[in-house]
Order: sequence, then structure tokens, then C-alpha cells
Amino acid sequence: MTSTGSDGRGWLRAAPADAGRDAPLERAGHRVVAARRLSDLVQGRPPGVTGSQWSSASRATFDVVVYAADTGRPVVAVQIGPVPAPGSAEQRVQRLTDAVGAAVGLPVLRIGSSALRAAEHGRRLVEYVLDARAYAAGGAGEDPAPVGFRDILGRLPDGRTGPVNDLGALARAAAVEAYVAGRISDPIVRGLHVRWADGPAQGWSWAQVRPDACLVERVSVTEQRFSCGIDAARLAEDLATVAVGERLRGSVTGDLLPRAELTAQIADLGRRRDELVGGFAFDHLCAD
Repeated sequence: MTSTGSDGRGWLRAAPADAGRDAPLERAGHRVVAARRLSDLVQGRPPGVTGSQWSSASRATFDVVVYAADTGRPVVAVQIGPVPAPGSAEQRVQRLTDAVGAAVGLPVLRIGSSALRAAEHGRRLVEYVLDARAYAAGGAGEDPAPVGFRDILGRLPDGRTGPVNDLGALARAAAVEAYVAGRISDPIVRGLHVRWADGPAQGWSWAQVRPDACLVERVSVTEQRFSCGIDAARLAEDLATVAVGERLRGSVTGDLLPRAELTAQIADLGRRRDELVGGFAFDHLCAD
């Protein structure tokens, strides 16, 4: 069984009968499996893709693949991990994979992070995105949801009222604990988010470890023929906060960025506002 349509999706393979055996997760009408090669998702070399391109791209692995439970069609293929270095072999393979995905209409979600990994964060991320998409779809009629998924208020684990769908909530709590323990100099995790006009959404998050040095994480979110159900830039910032939380669990003395350098980088980002979708809303941080 394959999906059909004039957009190239006739080349996509449906989920095999045992697709849920290695990652038995079903959520919101979807089946979620782990570790699938591109060749598992695309049946044969599509038109417009050379044999050499297909040979390289077909071996690329997606960390998580989500299928529609009713049709078996791939809903999205997810990759989580470091962004390939410019000019590297990994970047070349990613570009070839993108070309094949575009040729067959494969939806792809890429999370670029030096701290986040599929094994530790993939399942939670996919569950979150599927829930966000289901919530957005439920409000797509004449009476849209009054608030976005990310902004739903409720009771937080510490008893306060706040956004219950803030992925960074545990990291923010960890920062307070680290401050009380004297491991960092400020309990507040700060951040920003942007979307490049010709590139991914990007989120920055940081905790001030010393008055003159910060622990900084950056995460990119790339949606290809897919929507996360929430603003990708805000998701990127929340994931960057999650990454800060991961680092707060270990040593916070190494790999820090001078605060003056962080402020300069934010100012540089602001000067590129014409390259950003919606401009730059964080000028107040340039003097922080």
C-alpha cells in the first residue's frame, strides 16, 4: 500500500504491519516508530533524483517517524541532533535528503541542537507536537481556540499558575534550585526567538552562571511540508530552555559565554532584522 496524489506522495511507503513493535506508541490517531532510513519511507529512486544522490540520501536515518494510524501514511519524519557544519559530509547528505523529501512530498521536522538527543527527548517532543497539532485542528473551525496551545494556563508542579505546555518549565525550576544552591548567580532563564526568512526558526536561551558569564544554548527548528501546531520559533526557544536545563544537571563551570559577548551577539542579530520574518522584538536584551 502506498499513498497517492499528484504531489509525489505516491512514492511514500505506508507503515509496515510491525511498525509499532520497536516503539509501541500511539497518540492522537498516530503511530510512532523509531530509527527509519529514508529508503524505508520512499519506494525507489524518485524522478529528478540521480542515482548518486539516491545512493547517499537513502541511507540517511530519521530518529522518529510518525504515521497516520488510519491510512498508514507518513505524517512526519523527525531528526534531532547537532546542525551539520558548513561544507561537511553530513551537510551534503542532509541536502540530498532534503532534495529527495521535496521530490516525494515527505514532511520533515528537524531539531538542531548540540544538547538534545532523540533517545532522551524524541518521544516527549513528538507527543508534544502531536498534541499541539490536535489542539490547533480542533480550533480550526468557525470558533477557534481562545488561546494557543503554548499559552494554556493551569496549575504548575510548584503550585503556581502558568503555561502548562511550556516545555522549559522544568528547566526554569532547575535554574531556581541551582541559584538557591549557589551554583548560578541568577535564577531566571532568559531567551529569545526568531525566524529567518530563508532558513529555520531559531531559539536562544541562557542562564547567568556568574555576573560576567552565561550558559547559552541555541536550537533551530526546521519545518518542511509540516506544521508543529504552534509557532516554530517559540518552540525553538522552549527547546533551547530544555537544553539549558540539561546542562544545569551537570557542571556549569565550563563552556560559558562572556555576558558582554552574548549581548553583542544579540545586538548583531537585531541588526539583521530585515532578514527575519516579523522583524526583531528583543532590542531590550541588547543592553541587558
